[in-house]
Amino acid sequence: MTARIIDGNALSARVRGEIAERAAALTALGVQPCLAVMLVGADPASAVYVRNKVAGCEKAGIRSLRFDYPETATQAEVMAKLAELNADPAVHGILVQLPLPKHLDETAVLEAIDLKKDVDGFHAENVGRLSQCREAFIPCTPHGVMKMLESSGTPVQGAEAVVIGRSNIVGKPMATLLTNAGATVTVCHSRTKDLAFHTRRADILVAAIGKPRFVTGDMIKPGATVIDVGINRLQDGPDAGKLCGDVDFESAREVAGAITPVPGGVGPMTITMLLENTVISAERAASDRKLAAGK
Repeated sequence: MTARIIDGNALSARVRGEIAERAAALTALGVQPCLAVMLVGADPASAVYVRNKVAGCEKAGIRSLRFDYPETATQAEVMAKLAELNADPAVHGILVQLPLPKHLDETAVLEAIDLKKDVDGFHAENVGRLSQCREAFIPCTPHGVMKMLESSGTPVQGAEAVVIGRSNIVGKPMATLLTNAGATVTVCHSRTKDLAFHTRRADILVAAIGKPRFVTGDMIKPGATVIDVGINRLQDGPDAGKLCGDVDFESAREVAGAITPVPGGVGPMTITMLLENTVISAERAASDRKLAAGK
């Protein structure tokens, strides 16, 4: 068996085309979707992520605002900018690139973002709404994974799903989304005993642990759908410098029924879902404005 490849680049291109159409329709009504991105510090990886997000906005017809602060920025400076962006009706989405410098209170920063502009889906109230199956902004990477499962025709309802990783950004919301969709979900992590016992019974296996090529073919149920969220740069050996996921792709593809590659899998969908959340926020703002004008 050789697994089908779930092509994140192709799906992302199609979804971004739909997003661009929605953004154009809003702009024609006088409401151009706008995303404000804040970068604190000079972390190279964060700078690349921000640059890619800004570029994605431009291609989709979404206005982008970028605010760069030095590593020494104070909590008060960051909070003041967030308050300004919250109050600006022309800004529909606010994103603070993580991680923040250690002297800043990350939780306080995320909680300071207006719930209606929290397009990353990290605000505690959005997290709570998601767990209750209420309207909420969905964290971008797990949202992208659900889109990929849908596009690949992977049955979720009634499936056994295993998520490796319990981060607030991926693992926990991923488990919530799968549960909401009707899967029976097991969350595994660094304290899990006999990890392979759990992974071998998974119809859907999501790896989000940050360990290169950690999940091998012998840990996968034949025919399973394997979603590799990890992105790691190899440091040693003949492949040093290359990107790889948390799954050993070559051994896994011989067992799985479908699999995402790295690069070109989940990665492109993360920014795509950020763009979609921004457009959704703008659509809600346009609807609110229309209702207010009709009163």
